[in-house]
Amino acid sequence: MVARSMHRLNQVLSALATLALPFATSTAALAGTSTIGRTWPIAEPDALSEIEGQAARVPDMTKAFGPRERWSAMKAAALGVAHADRSRTVVPFYTLDQDIRLPEGKLLYAKGYSFNPLAYVSLPQRLIVVHPRELDWALRTARPADFILLASGSPGDADAITLGERHGRALFLLEKRVKARLGLTVAPVIVAQHGQKLVLTEVDVVEVYGAKAARKAPQ
Repeated sequence: MVARSMHRLNQVLSALATLALPFATSTAALAGTSTIGRTWPIAEPDALSEIEGQAARVPDMTKAFGPRERWSAMKAAALGVAHADRSRTVVPFYTLDQDIRLPEGKLLYAKGYSFNPLAYVSLPQRLIVVHPRELDWALRTARPADFILLASGSPGDADAITLGERHGRALFLLEKRVKARLGLTVAPVIVAQHGQKLVLTEVDVVEVYGAKAARKAPQ
């Protein structure tokens, strides 16, 4: 008796499910195509179209300021040429040029206080500093996260923007303050943090160009 009742209940449930399926399908389709309530057109412009429009209005910098090689912002610091493999260390101490005070006026650090930033922060990537003519070597040597900095090159060398576009990698100019801060004198040089010091590994250009090419390389 119980088995017969359960069988009958299952039949009823199956029938209800069969009846409900078209209704559910119809409701889902209706929800996807019907409009409920008032609607308004989207007022915001398409983001991509807006970005493209703004980019199109950027002035031609070459027309405004002349060739890039004349821009002061494109002038890199000059370095000599490394003629021997050498490693040395630098501690990039920083000295405050003004008092540092809390909002209420209490003196926190006095002008003249010196400290080593590497005691508080780390430099996860290396800096590969080269002249433009040594860029191929830098690209072979650099890890994906490393920064490649270009020192001043020779007349006729392509600028950092052109070289970056050509090789598909971001390149940076070596600024005079960075040169002084890191104690750089020659290139190629690899700068990496070891503990609370920077290790500068200068690379002989003979290793970069090969013996014959190194003798012909600009000095």
